[in-house]
Amino acid sequence: MKRNSTFLIVALCLLAAATASAADQPNILFLFADDWGRHASIYAEVDGPGTMNDTIQTPHFDALAREGVLFNNAYVSSPSCTPCRSALMSGQHFWRTGTGAVLTSAWDDSNPAYPLLLEKAGYHIGFANKVWGPGAPMNAPHGGERAKYNKAGRSICHISYTVAASVKKGKSLEEAKQNVMSEVRQNFRDFLAAREDGKPFCFLFGPTTTHRKWLKGSGATQWGTDPIALKGKLPPFLPDVPEVREDLNDYFGQAMAFDMAIGALLDELKQTGEYENTIIAVSGDHGAPGFPHGKCNLYDFGSRVPLVLSGPGVTGGRVVEDFVTLPDLAPTFLEAGNVAVPEAMTAQSLWTVLESDAEGWVDASRTQVYIGRERHVPTARAGNLPYPQRAIRTRDHLFIINFKPDRYPIGDPYKLDTPEEPDADAIMASTKTTLPDEDASPTKAWLVTHRKDPAWRPYFDRAYGKRPRLELYDLKKDPHQINNVAMQPEYRTVVKRLQNHLMTELETTGDPRLVDDGRYFEEQEKFSAALKAEISAF
Repeated sequence: MKRNSTFLIVALCLLAAATASAADQPNILFLFADDWGRHASIYAEVDGPGTMNDTIQTPHFDALAREGVLFNNAYVSSPSCTPCRSALMSGQHFWRTGTGAVLTSAWDDSNPAYPLLLEKAGYHIGFANKVWGPGAPMNAPHGGERAKYNKAGRSICHISYTVAASVKKGKSLEEAKQNVMSEVRQNFRDFLAAREDGKPFCFLFGPTTTHRKWLKGSGATQWGTDPIALKGKLPPFLPDVPEVREDLNDYFGQAMAFDMAIGALLDELKQTGEYENTIIAVSGDHGAPGFPHGKCNLYDFGSRVPLVLSGPGVTGGRVVEDFVTLPDLAPTFLEAGNVAVPEAMTAQSLWTVLESDAEGWVDASRTQVYIGRERHVPTARAGNLPYPQRAIRTRDHLFIINFKPDRYPIGDPYKLDTPEEPDADAIMASTKTTLPDEDASPTKAWLVTHRKDPAWRPYFDRAYGKRPRLELYDLKKDPHQINNVAMQPEYRTVVKRLQNHLMTELETTGDPRLVDDGRYFEEQEKFSAALKAEISAF
């Protein structure tokens, strides 16, 4: 009897330890949409009436935001795919990620990668659709081919075309959409089925739904949105004309498709019974593609993104104003899984904010974020040169340094004002025609082809013309960042203060842009191992 009692006590202790271990390692579900800027209907409540977010409906994102924490000032490290994701995966400023700091380069194995660190701690990891890339080993930081779950299909990435084709074959609109959602569900089920019993999971769902291209007019025909509703609500850097409104309306339709996928995945999660033990994060990797001020720009329209977190340990039902950057998610996820945060991570965990019950401004240290970019499309400028920028965004100001103001920020105006100038159809078909750092789009085509009209020339010059070395925007007077006041005498003190803050951050975190006039980035293919080692020592 004594032996049996001892056995029972040991068994109960082991069971308690296993239960505690499971509780200490919650699941992590990260839903991350490509090219999705801060566009969700709940942000219309935050911003007040009269904004573009009045015209979009994202009920599943909104519900999650009411349940968890909605961040109003979330920013990317870089508004370009690969550098944004390299920063996010490694919990660092993008400029610290080696070859991951520019589009089309490879993952740098010297970087920490939060999914792989979680895997070593006992997590089952996986992803569907896009994680890394493009043009790179996109699965490398997330566990390789064994972690990819796309077998059921990836129609969510080109949903507007898939739905249109299904409707043409006789399916109802709702049936066509649900067929796409069934793929989303099945890929997640496959991932869960491959998990060993008792293991926590970390899953990243990364569709390219809001990335170009999408079917023209699909916002209205598939999602019931009306481009006319956008009239008078566009920011002043976008021409308020029918072509641009329809393009933006279609983009919002794609965001609504992603929102439907959020609902499908959360429904699947609830059916597992593990919803209450799952940290859920939802965001996008930068702003809208193919629009002025959007993707590839350090202005808010290009760099400010939606962000919601909910789950165990999160005090929900709050809107937080603190400045956060997407790399903060890496240490946040690691701390959730009881995994030590590597010293290389310059980002800061969000748990102080998530566990608080305060709204508005919570963490007094979160008063700014740092943003930047180097090279997007390699051939955007003659000689494959980058367009180096760094910025600091605070509550009152956006300050930008353009290190090479003699270059074109969105790429060279190839063939413009020549006999070979591309027409609107060519500009809509490919980024390679001209101004390559901006995605091909109806908006870009309209603005380029109307640039000689005096009414629209200022829009063209603002979007695609050369920019001064310093830019400063007073956000209380100029929330859309149109009027550069960097050279005005009354802002001299502000410029000096923000420039000092920005340069200090770049120096203390080892930004290669400050080493030998940025040779690391200027000659990306040739950088030396010695310089790389010097940078990684910071």
